[in-house]
Amino acid sequence: MIRHTVVFKLKHAAGSEAELDFLRSAQKLATDIPVVKNFEALRQTSKKNNYDFGLSMEFASEEDYQTYNAHPLHVQFVETRWIPEVADFIEIDYKPYTEA
Repeated sequence: MIRHTVVFKLKHAAGSEAELDFLRSAQKLATDIPVVKNFEALRQTSKKNNYDFGLSMEFASEEDYQTYNAHPLHVQFVETRWIPEVADFIEIDYKPYTEA
């Protein structure tokens, strides 16, 4: 299992229709790509950083994660929504910890 997470700040005004549209588009993307599991759109509550939102999703395998990354809908979302609308972000990908 791989958990893909990203925290980010949008260029849009807080509470704007553009902000809401971006988040809806991200949710739709997750439902349109079958390998995405357990998708969540999250709102930041901590004052310890400057990010406003998070996206989290899981993949059953590395192969599924790579399928998602290369999927035409994901590539299109990155090019037409993510790059123009996201001001800053951090991406972190995890797999369950097991002792060696």
